[in-house]
Amino acid sequence: MQGTESFPSSFIMSQDTSTGTQAIEALIARLLLETADIFLVSVTIKPTNNIKVFIDADSGLNIDKCVKINRAMYRIIEEEGWYPDGNFSLEVSSPGIDEPLKLVRQYKKNIGRNIEVTSLDDTKIEGKLLEVTDIAIKIEYVEGKNKKAVTIMKEIPFSEIKQTIVLIVF
Repeated sequence: MQGTESFPSSFIMSQDTSTGTQAIEALIARLLLETADIFLVSVTIKPTNNIKVFIDADSGLNIDKCVKINRAMYRIIEEEGWYPDGNFSLEVSSPGIDEPLKLVRQYKKNIGRNIEVTSLDDTKIEGKLLEVTDIAIKIEYVEGKNKKAVTIMKEIPFSEIKQTIVLIVF
């Protein structure tokens, strides 16, 4: 039938980056089926065909897991000819500690840690992440100093959060 031929993968990858991002997301989903612990955080593709895949894991993500996924993805991308001229680079890593949390699953992984929440009006609250639901987080923080210090528990809906960063305490 006319018009039902499939396009080669290289055509898809040469189009806008949102199509390429969807193809990479589908590939990583396929690879992560075996590992329920690891999950996709985000994918970016720069116009220079630099593909960055950020993954995380409930039990922590080590370099060996990233290398294994990177090699598997690279092999598939090459074998399927997504970039026929081989003009692409692939980076698979964890988002990094300075990256904001994006997924509920990331918030759950960080329960008990200190975080900085920036609300939509740019106010910031630093506190301990106590609880996470599908719609909100609960944090505990201290207001005031010395004898006037008061411990407050506050629930913050995700709809009011601009960004959340995990704080590193040394």
